[in-house]
Amino acid sequence: MSDLPAFTRVPVLVIGDLMLDRYVYGTVDRISPEAPIPVLHTQRETSVLGGAGNVVRNIAALGGQAQTIGVVGADRAAEELRQLLGAESGVTPRLVTDASRPTTQKTRYIALTQQLLRADYENATPVSSPIAAQILSQISDALTEAKMVVLSDYAKGVLTPEIIAETIARARAAGAQIVIDPKGRDFSRYRGAHMLTPNRKELAEAFGAPISTSAEAEKAARALMQTHGIESFLVKLGADGVCLVLPDASALPFHTQAREVFDVSGAGDTVIATLALALGSGYTPEAAAELANIAGSIVVGKVGTASVSRTELERAVHQGETQRLEDKIVPLDSLAATAEKWRRQGLKVGFTNGCFDLLHPGHIALLRQARAACDRLVVGLNSDASVKRLKGETRPVQNESARSTVLASLADVDHVVIFGEDTPLELIQTLRPDVLIKGADYTLEKVVGAAEVQSWGGRVILANLIQGESTTRMIGKMGAVG
Repeated sequence: MSDLPAFTRVPVLVIGDLMLDRYVYGTVDRISPEAPIPVLHTQRETSVLGGAGNVVRNIAALGGQAQTIGVVGADRAAEELRQLLGAESGVTPRLVTDASRPTTQKTRYIALTQQLLRADYENATPVSSPIAAQILSQISDALTEAKMVVLSDYAKGVLTPEIIAETIARARAAGAQIVIDPKGRDFSRYRGAHMLTPNRKELAEAFGAPISTSAEAEKAARALMQTHGIESFLVKLGADGVCLVLPDASALPFHTQAREVFDVSGAGDTVIATLALALGSGYTPEAAAELANIAGSIVVGKVGTASVSRTELERAVHQGETQRLEDKIVPLDSLAATAEKWRRQGLKVGFTNGCFDLLHPGHIALLRQARAACDRLVVGLNSDASVKRLKGETRPVQNESARSTVLASLADVDHVVIFGEDTPLELIQTLRPDVLIKGADYTLEKVVGAAEVQSWGGRVILANLIQGESTTRMIGKMGAVG
């Protein structure tokens, strides 16, 4: 597959059920005396865009431009949703307020890796005629710019049959392609769409028979295409990948790339967002389906409602799933999400840091002890500028690229992150490791980040050192030899 196109040139209009996905994390160590239920000791909360909002979030992460039309209530959740949309680059919200209904909100309560409860706040009845008129007015305005239209149907009342039919008619008149993530048994309301992206269960319900194989998916899709006037299907088959069904060609299955599946929530949003951007960029349906499948296979390895960045997608396209040394050297923003995934899997995340200039046996001993104390080890590496400030103008001997590559080559190291500050405190606060490891030449009081790690229940380990081993000593020896 050639280099990814400039998705910034693809204006996408997303219409559908906007949601606020809230996550409440904590620990459980007792059962309530009031009822046989666990007591969650809340530690932190986070909110992200969900539903059609997650489609928008994925478009923005891939570098695209999106307008989004949806309905919110007159409540705090609506304000939070507006703030989240406003924080996304290239996104123009066109929200309609309906004071008679709440903003759709899903709150998940999670202890370690276990979701204990989900509380939904919603009104799924169809929107009223006045609200529908406002939605259609926004659609007409937005279609003057849109090249692709995505309908994200979660059956929460926004995409009524009338709004769907009118949107498809107006989009076709404007020359825009329409791709739809459907809901419910009746696909007749999507007549005229260019492509539907149902999952296995949704296709089976619409067809009226179970779907186990790509062949069965093709049979069902073709029957629905003929009956309901839908041009094509991209069927999402979970671990079996996707199956593209076009009118004048044999079905084309795309298998998932080998990857640990951790959380499938939001994967369909990633698929349709990538699909829309690829089709709008001039990809053939076959190439767009392949790219969407790759993006979906990335996002299922993430925690909660997630998105895929352009960098991640490019890496997966060009490098496959083989982890090169460079892949172990990551930016902090992606590392924080990886660490959260590890923790939800019950894995202990360890962290140590240093300059690691001229790697020697003392470094290896430290890293080996660090890895033994945790399940996943992250190493913070001082940038060249910070090493120079700490060690003097003659250091480092090796630049940060060389030092990070050497560290990444070690089996004990899972990831390396370069930081430019004099101390790793900001990095530690973002990563929130369960174990912090430093050499025994420190005291607990002098370990940067020790108090913070202990405050969230982590521990600090002072690793044994090999006497006489240091980079300064090595440089001194080389000078004496020279």
